[in-house]
Amino acid sequence: MLKKLHGTTPTLRFATGRDFTVLTGVKPLKKLTKVIKKHGGRNAYGRVTVRGQGGQSKRLYRDIDFKRNNHAIPGKVVSIEYDPNRTSFIALVNFANGDKRYILAPEGMVVGDSVISDLKAPLKPGNTMPLASMPIGTSVHNVELQPGAGGKMGRAAGTTITLMAKEGGKAHLRLPSGEVRLVGELCLATVGVLSNIEWKNMNFGKAGRKRNMGIRPTVRGVAQDPGSHPHGGGEGRSGIGMPSPKTPWGKPALGYRTRSKKKYSDKVILKRRGAK
Repeated sequence: MLKKLHGTTPTLRFATGRDFTVLTGVKPLKKLTKVIKKHGGRNAYGRVTVRGQGGQSKRLYRDIDFKRNNHAIPGKVVSIEYDPNRTSFIALVNFANGDKRYILAPEGMVVGDSVISDLKAPLKPGNTMPLASMPIGTSVHNVELQPGAGGKMGRAAGTTITLMAKEGGKAHLRLPSGEVRLVGELCLATVGVLSNIEWKNMNFGKAGRKRNMGIRPTVRGVAQDPGSHPHGGGEGRSGIGMPSPKTPWGKPALGYRTRSKKKYSDKVILKRRGAK
């Protein structure tokens, strides 16, 4: 759910924020957190490799259990918490063996719910099992690409991946982009749609909220000088001055396919996103 902020300035007049009433309101577990070192989009040589990053508020990283390898051990949800490093909420789970772990919280999960990772787990949000054990049409998230490697797909707020079919030891998954991909049936996946579904509809209202997230302003190419961008230069306001737009490095920007024709994952993609 989103809430309307009581803005008294033009920047905040239409801003919205997350509704934290569903959260428990406790501090993160200290042993499952660590300090993140800021990099500002720079690599080990100090060169900018990702533009538009920098600043951001100080934050602690929550160690999330993407592998869900506490097999056949039941756990109980003790808190639903906010994670500044991701868009979905997270849940702290106490397992029967005394272990405590953070997991991605699916929509509808509340304190007191039980979760388990097993070969034949009940089909309820938060439970993890191999794709081979799930019926066709199940909505899942945190899906592994290789058995035991941990969930790689479907980890953002409101994300859901649909199990379309199972054939020859492979599961057919429809991703949020529309792509249909083959994944081994022994790969683990978690049942349910991830929480905080309304996040994509949030209006940040002012630039300062983006700066707190570590996102710096983006300068238009036509506003730069010709040495910094192919669109730059000219007297006064001017267009891009070329048949098609280009990236800052001179490559075609729209409609130009950069995917390798010998990509290793081509054999597991049944339908490309955007295909008709």
